[in-house]
Amino acid sequence: MVKRIRVGVLASGRGTDLQSIIDASIDNLIDADVVVVMSDTEDAYALERAKKHDILAYFIDPTDKTPEEFDDDIDTIATEHHCDLLVGAGFMRILTNDFVKQWYGKLINIHPSLLPSFKGVQGQGDALAYGVKIAGCTTHFMDNKMDHGPIILQAAVQVLEDDTEERLSSRILKVEHQILPRTIQLFAENRLSIKGRRVHINPGASWKDTHKLIPHVLYPHGF
Repeated sequence: MVKRIRVGVLASGRGTDLQSIIDASIDNLIDADVVVVMSDTEDAYALERAKKHDILAYFIDPTDKTPEEFDDDIDTIATEHHCDLLVGAGFMRILTNDFVKQWYGKLINIHPSLLPSFKGVQGQGDALAYGVKIAGCTTHFMDNKMDHGPIILQAAVQVLEDDTEERLSSRILKVEHQILPRTIQLFAENRLSIKGRRVHINPGASWKDTHKLIPHVLYPHGF
């Protein structure tokens, strides 16, 4: 039996990826509980989502703080609540060297592109503007560079001829809501190991056999 892990979530915006984790936890699809949510944005709806589910929610005000001081606040809260894993779910800050060093291997992030292509806040729009035929999303271990750390899972989504940024983003988001909880479960099962830039996924059960798959999405090994 897998021991349930304690997850802290870092979010700056709406928190739809956070909601996917909460829902998966409630439905016992993952052996994980979200115990705290932290945001650098006071009115982030992610904080309201946390409160609706009786999860502790913290606004960490970045005003007049150095990046190191801000990250110290994250560390203090995460440590106080005995977090086993920290998840970036629409978190718009780059973490400092010392913080990453302390938490490395216990920090994951979700990004709406097939990294290393189209980093940054406009991943879906940049991909569409570039004219790609395949887009998608990526989970990865976080380091001190933007959307850079070792890749865990990726899923590919077809770009349609009449796609707008909104339509493409919506389809990618549905896949994000699958691969992010899946990544957390792989971490909970201790199936992830980092070797340089590569993440090895140890053998085990596949969600492809037990979960509903979205048509025309290419799911990765390990899903």
